[in-house]
Amino acid sequence: MAIKQLNREKILSFWLFISAFGIMFAVLSWMQEAAIIPPVDELGAWKGIAAVITGSILYFLVAREIPGGPGDE
Repeated sequence: MAIKQLNREKILSFWLFISAFGIMFAVLSWMQEAAIIPPVDELGAWKGIAAVITGSILYFLVAREIPGGPGDE
């Protein structure tokens, strides 16, 4: 039973982290469309790196604190 709970928490943590990355990638894409940050041809792969960094921040500030989430005791 404890193994299933541990696997559930790992899967939930992974899902929430990937979701945070996706949200931040979409926000950065919107910022590119609004000409707030440089376009794709100038920014290149840095948008993905920025999405990982800002997504990590979003995950640790918001997702870990949700009820039933990975940080819930």
